[in-house]
Amino acid sequence: MKKTSGRTGRSSTSADDAFTPDARALDAERALRDLVSGFGSALVAFSGGVDSAYLAWIAHDVLGDRALAVTALSESYPAHHYDLALTLARQAGFPHEVVHTREMERPEYRANPVNRCYYCKDELYTVLGGLARARGLAVIVDGNNADDRGDYRPGRQAAREAGVRSPLDEVGLDKAAIRALAHRAGLPQWDEPASACLSSRVPYEQEVTPEKLRAIEQAETALRALGFRGCRVRHHDDVARLELQRADLARAVEPETAQAIAAAVRAAGFRFVALDLEGYRTGSLNDRIPLRVIG
Repeated sequence: MKKTSGRTGRSSTSADDAFTPDARALDAERALRDLVSGFGSALVAFSGGVDSAYLAWIAHDVLGDRALAVTALSESYPAHHYDLALTLARQAGFPHEVVHTREMERPEYRANPVNRCYYCKDELYTVLGGLARARGLAVIVDGNNADDRGDYRPGRQAAREAGVRSPLDEVGLDKAAIRALAHRAGLPQWDEPASACLSSRVPYEQEVTPEKLRAIEQAETALRALGFRGCRVRHHDDVARLELQRADLARAVEPETAQAIAAAVRAAGFRFVALDLEGYRTGSLNDRIPLRVIG
């Protein structure tokens, strides 16, 4: 990565003009730097997605070695995102550690109630809290942004209880602005499709098991290899319901491609393969849950 004003940025080319952050985004970034600087030190919950990647980059740029990025491994964490996290930490040169969480050992989590995410984040922040205390870091920060206010996110309750801060949200940065700023910084995740833990593909009240998570990850990995980015494989027992980007739906039903999709998804352990004609949308399993925003 070439340097710009930050430690790991790269110069933009004329082809990148469409991704130049606007004045509002630049003002928010300045506010973000001021906010993070005031923490003195921080542990960044670093999943490898664009939001936490951008926050980890800013934290390191502002705080140097007083910022520690931490990636939590578990059976519900996609290996694809782990690879992204390792790549950025290596390229950016910021302090990075890996811990293991054990949410699958919690009966409440495996039972998969509508607030399953609470138990996942409670486990995560318990582990990160212990590490932050051991390292003498003042605050734990996560990558929630202003757009995350509009969905059902019980994990926010766990974050609030643990005293976790969400600097991107606090300065009003939404996903589009973060992508533009991450692109300007030269972060490889800048256009990475949004993702979530693998358990989010299992309908509520159906048990989350390691076997289901492995089948989901194998099928999604195969779809990415076929060129489908931002896909979801929803696990309905022996049926895989595929949510693809709407622009990809026509290609998915072409005979040769459809055959390749079906073979790959069945190889992951599903008997039937169904294509959701509404396409991919975040939080589709939350559609029937009354929205209750947790700040």
